Amino acid sequence: MSIRRIALAALIALAPAATLAATCGNTSAGYNQWKADFAKEAKRKGVKAKGLQALAGTSYAKGTIAADRNQKSFKYTLQKFMQVRGADTIVAQGRKRKQRNINFYNGLEQRYGVPAGVIIAIHGMETGFGGFMGDSNVVSSISTLAYDCRRSEFFTGHALAALQLVDRGVISPASIGAKHGELGHTQFLPGNVLKYGVDGNGDGRLDLNNQSDALASTANFLRQKGWKPGQGYQEGQPNFRVIQEWNAAGVYQKAIAIMAAKIDG
Repeated sequence: MSIRRIALAALIALAPAATLAATCGNTSAGYNQWKADFAKEAKRKGVKAKGLQALAGTSYAKGTIAADRNQKSFKYTLQKFMQVRGADTIVAQGRKRKQRNINFYNGLEQRYGVPAGVIIAIHGMETGFGGFMGDSNVVSSISTLAYDCRRSEFFTGHALAALQLVDRGVISPASIGAKHGELGHTQFLPGNVLKYGVDGNGDGRLDLNNQSDALASTANFLRQKGWKPGQGYQEGQPNFRVIQEWNAAGVYQKAIAIMAAKIDG
């Protein structure tokens, strides 16, 4: 066979795979086509009927895109960030919450090695201790971010995970979370729910809107990321690196460490 025919044969062989790839976009115009293509990918990767139906019912989340383009608070100085995010209130409320539920937090530390202050600071920072866990459709939000070209590669895995969570009954197509598809009391992305989520209250099911499940899952996340029991977690100490795994923003990381130390006293 000639070189030309070999090249042509190779192109033909690759063509079907190329047509199945979901192509990202930066406007709503291509979202429906992306959904159709992504559904084929999801099915090949084991997503079942419920997950595929959830994907089919999604819509392009304009609010999610607006929020993704406007994350100004992470550009603040540490002092300004802590002021805007209500650090003093989180610490004051966090100390009371720790004393009211000392056995629960001691149990988490015994099992995972993570001190109460760290778990409580994350809980307060993420949702004001469950006061606001989001107002956006989880599956639509995470699917929109998987479609959006800015961070498509990062969010594609989380979008698949969201569909798998629907299949398993952990979430529903109507589940509500944050603008970036985060779930529950401490705002887990769907892929992290699959990997680190645990049943914290022993009722036999995983529900990140349940406080016990969410806080146990948070402790499990940190432990699995390398938390060293008994070691420090301030900047420059061994466990600060693990706090960095929770959130990529430097001001957020430092704020959690500072608030946690004040809560732990």
